[in-house]
Amino acid sequence: MSGYVTQPNTRIQFLPTATLILMGLVFGLVMGLGAPLFTLDLTDRGYGAGMVAANSMMHALGALAMAPFMPLLATRLGPRRAIFLALVGGSVTLLLFPLSSSIWPWFPLRILLGAFCEIILVLSESWLNQITDNHARGRVMGLYSTLLSVGIAIGPALLSVTGRQGNLPFWGTAAILLVAAAATLPPWMVTPPPAAPTQHKLLRYLWLAPIAITATLLIAMLDGAATSFLALYAIQSGWSERAATLLLSVMLLGATVMQVPIGWVGDRTNRRYLLIILALMACGGALLWPMAIRQPALAYPLLFVWDGAFASLYSVAMAAAGNRYRDGDLIAIYALCSLAWGIGSFTGPAISAAAMQASPHGLALFAATLCGLFALLPLLLKKSV
Repeated sequence: MSGYVTQPNTRIQFLPTATLILMGLVFGLVMGLGAPLFTLDLTDRGYGAGMVAANSMMHALGALAMAPFMPLLATRLGPRRAIFLALVGGSVTLLLFPLSSSIWPWFPLRILLGAFCEIILVLSESWLNQITDNHARGRVMGLYSTLLSVGIAIGPALLSVTGRQGNLPFWGTAAILLVAAAATLPPWMVTPPPAAPTQHKLLRYLWLAPIAITATLLIAMLDGAATSFLALYAIQSGWSERAATLLLSVMLLGATVMQVPIGWVGDRTNRRYLLIILALMACGGALLWPMAIRQPALAYPLLFVWDGAFASLYSVAMAAAGNRYRDGDLIAIYALCSLAWGIGSFTGPAISAAAMQASPHGLALFAATLCGLFALLPLLLKKSV
């Protein structure tokens, strides 16, 4: 195994692992704080929902544009240097936003920010995956995903502390990135030796790691759909706006709480079987939504467990990929997963909106169908897990 997991000093092993896990928290904080900051700032300037959406899409465009270059970037610079430069670059980019009196420079700046965030996310997660032993990989990757979710949740709260007016939110977020950049510099942050992917074409990895990539696509499609339309689905079923919002929060809490325990199970059992069970749980849980939505006492625990099982599909699938692939191959898989995430984020809400127009319970049927289809992959592709 590459990296310092083979070194005898457990303190040295712990420090880089903890640093990279906290990188997930930092990434989540920046995303959770930045999204409402940009939206509200644009609204204050008098721009409508169309302009807000167009500007938000620039972040995704930057991430998608950077994804194919991730293996080359990791090989040329190494993960540590690339992450350091991306953190510094993201910090400088954030400082440029309040300097512009016009909205138009915000579009290329958000593309840049999306590209820098893509580097931070892909290389920190793949680096962490590589240096973690297989017996702990599920828990570690689950913890990374959990802290990322916690960071996204804390971000808006930090915005309420700093206040939204003036430059302080931009300066504060930039400072967080600079602190994270400094955390990559200590000598114990040793990276595995750079290695190019064994496949020359990125799409080849779609056949080598179909379950990890499809799991990412599934998570992106349903995560965007659920966060966008679950509250609306509850309101249309007779819930108050406050109760519907609380239902969404309880659902997201399930993903935060359950990923580490499920990762622990994955470290001690066959991950292929676990993926099948989790996908069937997500499918069955979604089929129960129409019944549970009529009774809040059932809806709250059901959505909590549902999102915990559903969100864990990603961390379990990536832990399995980390056990099979290393170095440049693993980074290439993460890069392709990023492309899948972008596609899913764009298509999921649109398809779910059409499903809700076709049926009152279209969101539930859409979720159940996707999860049921995904369960077939580890069932049929035995050698891919």
